[in-house]
Amino acid sequence: MPQKILADQIANELRRDILRGKLPPGTFVKERDNAAELGVSRTPMREAIRILAKEGLLQLRASRSPVVTQLDAREAADQTAVLIALEKLSAELACEHATDADIDGLQAMVDEMARRFDRADPVDIFEIDMGFHTAIAAASHNASLAETHRSFLERLWRARYLAAVQRRNRERLVSQHRDIVEALRRRDPEAVRGAIEIHLRDLAADIRRVIERETHSGGVNGRNGRES
Repeated sequence: MPQKILADQIANELRRDILRGKLPPGTFVKERDNAAELGVSRTPMREAIRILAKEGLLQLRASRSPVVTQLDAREAADQTAVLIALEKLSAELACEHATDADIDGLQAMVDEMARRFDRADPVDIFEIDMGFHTAIAAASHNASLAETHRSFLERLWRARYLAAVQRRNRERLVSQHRDIVEALRRRDPEAVRGAIEIHLRDLAADIRRVIERETHSGGVNGRNGRES
């Protein structure tokens, strides 16, 4: 298997472990031990770690094992404000530039969330949800905007997952996403901005609560042991 594909697969597995809390903040991710556990060489493991560090899920440290990131409340608040602004701008531009196929693709994602919600792993539903928002940014057909949106989405990936799990409600999730798609299909910038506003209005407060709870719960030692 090509090293790039293997590294992406390893990164995806580690990312899901971080989202589920199997690797909580403060956990050491030891390159050699994790590579041995997964039965892979250290080269794709090293690249997977770089991928997750770029996403902000891991912190790289000189001559020491990387550690799962503990979010900073002020930084997360700033990033959330930027992300919401990017979501609204993406949707407004998508009203003008999205193709019918782009919008049909978004509708298909909403239908998949509705169909799988009750039986799927919450991580799977979350990944579809984030794919939906990434697809709106792509439908703006503004490459710089889509790239910037992705970078901020990745930085808040874990906090947004934990916030989503707390508010796990099928009808709310599906209806709000359908409202966004319908506004896009009508090519109505004001309506789509309002739909995004409703969908994300509690995001900042939810993320703040997640960070406060983790901060108050104290530090975490890595599953591979404490580093000396």
